[in-house]
Amino acid sequence: MSEAAIEGAEAAAAPAAASALRRSLRAVGRTGVVLAKRALMLAVLLAVVFAAIELLPGDAASATSERGESAADTAARRRLLGLDRPVWERFPDWMTALPTGDLGTSARGEHVTDLLAAPFPNTLLLGATAFAVTLAAALALGCWAALRPGGTADRIVGFASGIALALPEFVVSIGLLLVLSLWTGWLPAVTLTAPDGSPASWTMLVMPVLALTVPQIGWNARIVRGALADQAAAPHVAAARLDGLSPRRVLLRHALPGAWPAIATGAATSTGMLLGGAVVVETLFNYPGLGTVLSGAVADRDTPVIAGVVACTGAVISLVLLCADLVRARTLGARP
Repeated sequence: MSEAAIEGAEAAAAPAAASALRRSLRAVGRTGVVLAKRALMLAVLLAVVFAAIELLPGDAASATSERGESAADTAARRRLLGLDRPVWERFPDWMTALPTGDLGTSARGEHVTDLLAAPFPNTLLLGATAFAVTLAAALALGCWAALRPGGTADRIVGFASGIALALPEFVVSIGLLLVLSLWTGWLPAVTLTAPDGSPASWTMLVMPVLALTVPQIGWNARIVRGALADQAAAPHVAAARLDGLSPRRVLLRHALPGAWPAIATGAATSTGMLLGGAVVVETLFNYPGLGTVLSGAVADRDTPVIAGVVACTGAVISLVLLCADLVRARTLGARP
């Protein structure tokens, strides 16, 4: 190839490279804006937590006082915990230390980071398992219903998902305890812990995971079914049907890819519901997660612990929402 041809090829490739660079920079900028918005929302939520606990009667010093403790000792502990300072001074100090991983000190003198070190991974394990089961079951049920719109499977999935969606986690938990533990003895009623603080056996995850997933499977199955119904009316899906492709192939290769933005958004929304429901489920099943820590912290009016739990779960939810935004952007950007 001559030098002139090489220079011509390079000149022709330069605009494409510049365009790709601009698209990458715009994508990075949009991601940065989304992250900044999520961080601001989390900061506002933490401020609300501090203010709400401040409005509760009593404080951490009085809630954790020993029997027979004098008023002078309680006042000394209040000064030690910094509770003699107004909340608008304590909150900025706590937020300043948050990026370094310092979540403060609990009302009982423990570092909050150390206090959450064991329960937080347990809750992540429970939530991630429930999320995976929810997504897999919702996809299977939604696709099964969408194969024959208006058929028996579609009606069964619609009816069952409506019932599942209306069931609170504690009702599902009680039903599972009665059937799978008290009546049949198939699964343990409470969670026993190993020496490292994790569940002693995988069987102890079954009922907590089911209690969390049943309502969310109902919610997400309806989202999958609705998204596939919308895609069924798209021109490229209609063209695939006219080409004689099987309904399964049309669904999986042509309808499902376009439905991913709605499915990802629904699944990301379920993350907050799963982590919020985990507080109730962990308490019912004696699961060693953040729910047990949070219930004790609320009783103690322990602001740093409560805020630490909110910060950890809020960071996880923000990350999942960001992933859903990226899936949506990638899918919509790939469309012709």
